[in-house]
Amino acid sequence: VQLQASGGGLVQAGGSLKLSCQVSTPTFTRYSVGWFRQAPGKDREFVAAINWSASSIHYADFVKGRFTISRDNAINTVYLQMNSLKPEDTAVYYCAVDRLSYRGSSYATDYDYWGRGTLVTVSS
Repeated sequence: VQLQASGGGLVQAGGSLKLSCQVSTPTFTRYSVGWFRQAPGKDREFVAAINWSASSIHYADFVKGRFTISRDNAINTVYLQMNSLKPEDTAVYYCAVDRLSYRGSSYATDYDYWGRGTLVTVSS
């Protein structure tokens, strides 16, 4: 399983970005996918997760109402729409596959496969 995250960049506070995560596996529709982020000097933290059918979605409290996770199983892609971005959202954003959890775990250690990450920088 290979994951490729893209869509990061530099944006001003209050702006928007849409991240994409392309997952290369024929069994994509079986898996939950999560987004995590890691800011410089900080631990990796959970952002959002979506299960295989999008019937279960959950977010970290700090992104509720601003970020939206979605997926298109026809093209093996998961998205993270990020609105109302803040400087504290600056981080490398990673997508990851959770093979076992029905709803997608919020714990990084539960994820089996990771992409390389895409950098999001929000200027004030």
